[in-house]
Parts: sequence; structure tokens; C-alpha cells
Amino acid sequence: MARVAAHPVGLVLIAIASVQFGAALAKGVFDEASPWTLAFLRAAVASVVLLAIARPRLRGRGGRDWLLVVAYGLSLSGMNLAIYLSFERIPIGVAVTLEFIGPLALAVIGSRRLIDLLWVALAAGGVVLLGAFGAELDPVGVAFALLAGVLWACYIALAGPLGTRWAGVEGLAVGSSLGALTLAGPVLAMGGVGLGSAHVLVVGTAVALLSSVVPYALELNARRTIRASTFSILMSLEPAAAAVFAWLVLGEVLGYTELTAMAAVVAASVGAVRTAGRRGHGTQAAGNAGAQGA
Repeated sequence: MARVAAHPVGLVLIAIASVQFGAALAKGVFDEASPWTLAFLRAAVASVVLLAIARPRLRGRGGRDWLLVVAYGLSLSGMNLAIYLSFERIPIGVAVTLEFIGPLALAVIGSRRLIDLLWVALAAGGVVLLGAFGAELDPVGVAFALLAGVLWACYIALAGPLGTRWAGVEGLAVGSSLGALTLAGPVLAMGGVGLGSAHVLVVGTAVALLSSVVPYALELNARRTIRASTFSILMSLEPAAAAVFAWLVLGEVLGYTELTAMAAVVAASVGAVRTAGRRGHGTQAAGNAGAQGA
């Protein structure tokens, strides 16, 4: 078992499971605390851990350094908040499926290849299937999931430039901290619902570790030896993992229509990554787990 876990593919799969288990735990306490509170706790706890690890250098930073890290942090915190607000209204598996439209669009943007248009059409077909034949979905929840996807794509686009200006995990640590500070104001203005509950604090800490810290550490080790294309293909399994853990933890069951739509989006994501790899496209279809909205 230890050898399997040490394999880079095994590490990525464990990271995916960790993220989606954390997502299900977060939704499980929405009756005690709002999505805003859970998003804040996730960012705050993760920031404390990451700052302790990174000990980022802040002095001597130029304006572009700070502009990038602020945009990165806002994308990160906004994405997590948006997907939690979506979870509050629609099933987790459906929300994560819709969220993946953002990274998928980024993977094929600017391409004029017919095959890439096919992947876009396949994913769009999955979304249309959800809307036309799936269970009645809250349109606000759908909108929040799509917003999370847009912010996830922004995070991916910012990660490269940020990595050239902030060493190691410094950018992630500072960005996460800025995101936590951004969320703190609204959470306190809303009365900090749930912050006084020991149960919510414990779950919030667990969510931060499961959905941010642990997956990031696992993926960081895995990506030393795994190809970017393989990593991105594995990350395309996120919607399926989300549905499985939502079923196990929360009892959320998706119908055949929702599962078919999910399969279409996953297939489109895998196909887009494979064709992007063949043409030397540097953009990945998924970001690292430290930034995932789930």
C-alpha cells in the first residue's frame, strides 16, 4: 500500500479524494454556518500553515509583484466562495462539473483546430443536457458554479507570471492570506455566523487541511516526476470524485442525466488536455489543489 501511495499518480488521486471529501464536509455544516464563514475559515487556516512553511519575503517587492499576488488572492478566495455558494443551492457533483467549464475553456482558447471545437461542443452539450433534461436546478447556484469556473481560469492564467516573481509557495501563501483578509470583513459584517461554534471551527480547520494544504503538498511531490498532461488528465476526474463523496458523506444522488452530462464534460476536459499536449500548449486544464474551488 505504501508503494502505491508513493507513486505520483497515486498521490494525485489521493489529493483529488482529499479535496472532494473536504468539499462534502464543508457543505455538511451549512446549516450551522454560511458558505462565507466556511470559505473564510478555509482561507485563514490554510494561510497560517502556508505562511509558516513559506516565510515569504515581502520587502523590496515591486508594484507588479503586489498586483499579481492581489489578483491571484482575489481569484482564489472568490473561487472558493463562489463554489461554496453554489454547493448551497445545487448538488456538489453538478456544481463541480459546471465549474470545470472555466479551465476547459482556457485549455482551448485561441485554438482554431477543429478537434478543439469538438471538445467545446461536447462540454457545451453536457451543460445543455443539465439545463434541458436534468433535475430542476437553482439558476443562482448554476451561476455561482460558472463564476467559480471563470475565477479558476483566472487563477491558472495568473499562476505562471506569479511563479516567476514569487519563489516556491510564497505567492500562494501571500495570496491566500490576502484572500482571507478580503473575506474577513463581510463575514464579520454578517455577524460571523458559526465562528462561535466549536464544531464549525473543527470542521473548517479540517476542510482547510483536506481541501488546500494536504492536496497541495501531495501534488507538489507528484509533479516532480509526473508529466503536466498526465496531471491535468487526472485532475479532470474531479467532477466524478465530487459526486462520489457527496453521495458518501451527504447522500446526494445524481440521476442518469446528470451523470451523462458529467461524463461529457470530463471527456471533453481529457480530450482538450491530450490535444493541447500534442501541440505543445502550455495551459493546463486544471490548477493545483491549493486553488481548487471544491
